[in-house]
Amino acid sequence: MSETEHREVLLQVKDLEVTYGAGRKKYRAVSHANFSIYRGETFGLVGESGSGKTTIGRAIMRIIPTSGGQILYKGQQINGRISKELDRQVIKEIQMIFQDPQSSLNERAKVSYIVGEGLMNVRPDLTAAQREEKVRQALLEVGLLPEFASRFPHEFSGGQRQRIGIARALIVEPEFIIADEPISALDMSIRAQVLNLLRHLQQQRGITYLFIAHDLSVMRYISDRIAVIHKGDIVELADAEELTAHPIHPYTRSLLSAIPMPSPRRERGKKLLVYDPAIHHYDADPPAWRELRPRHWVLCSQDEAARWPQDAGPI
Repeated sequence: MSETEHREVLLQVKDLEVTYGAGRKKYRAVSHANFSIYRGETFGLVGESGSGKTTIGRAIMRIIPTSGGQILYKGQQINGRISKELDRQVIKEIQMIFQDPQSSLNERAKVSYIVGEGLMNVRPDLTAAQREEKVRQALLEVGLLPEFASRFPHEFSGGQRQRIGIARALIVEPEFIIADEPISALDMSIRAQVLNLLRHLQQQRGITYLFIAHDLSVMRYISDRIAVIHKGDIVELADAEELTAHPIHPYTRSLLSAIPMPSPRRERGKKLLVYDPAIHHYDADPPAWRELRPRHWVLCSQDEAARWPQDAGPI
C-alpha cells in the first residue's frame, strides 16, 4: 500500500464541471476535474489567468454553483443542495484568503469588525469581550499589533492588509483554507513573509491548504503536490519536487520555462517553450488520465504516453 493510501482524504473533487451562461453563450470553465486533498498537506493548483483554478476554489466555497460532478468534504457532498447543519459546518471549517487584500476588505469597517465578523455567525454564544480577545489573539498570530483593531484597512500596507485577511480566515479555527493567489498583489519581499506565515500556521494548527497561483516557482516552495490546469482541464498532477524536476505535459513545461532565472547569463541562454494545443491529435486516440511515472499523472493519449516520458526532465 502506498504512503498516500494511508492518509486521510479531507476533500475530494470528482468529475467537477462548472459552466457559465446558457445556450449559445454557454461556457464550460471547468471540465471533469478530479483530485483529492489529504489532511495537513498543501495542494497547489496552478495555471494561467482564465484556466479555471479560481473557479474551482469558489465552487468548493459554494460561492458559485456547479453544473456536474461532486465535491466531497470529509466524505459528505457539499455542492448542490445541502442541509443547514452541513452548511454551517462548511462555513466554519472551510475559509478563503482572497487575492486582492484591497478589495476583499470593507474599507468602512474597522479591523476589529472585519476580523471578528465570522465569529458572530459560527460562535453567537461569545460575549463582545470574548470576541474582542479572540480578535486580539488572531492579530498577534499573524504578526500584527492588537492596537491595529481600532484602525481602518486603508491605513495599512498591502502586506498588512493580507495579514488581516489571513486573521479573518483563521479566527473561526478552520480545518481547510483556500488561498487564492494570496501573494500576487504583494511586493517580492512581503511575499516571502506571507508564505512563511502560512507555513508556520500550518505546522502550528495542522491546517490543510488549497493554494491557487499562476507562478510555479512559488508553488514549488509552498506545495506538497501540484495540479496543473489548462482551460478547465487538469493536465498533470504529481509531488511538487517530481513535477518540477520531471515535467511531462507540454503545457507544464511551458510554464516552467517562463520562470525567470536568477543568473542573467542563464536567463539570456534559456529557451522559452510555447504551448500549442494543436500538437494533440485526440480524434482517434482520446486523452485519459495516466500514471506515466510513480504517482505522476498526466492527461494524454496512448501515443503521447509512449513518447512523453522520454522527454521528461529539467527545463
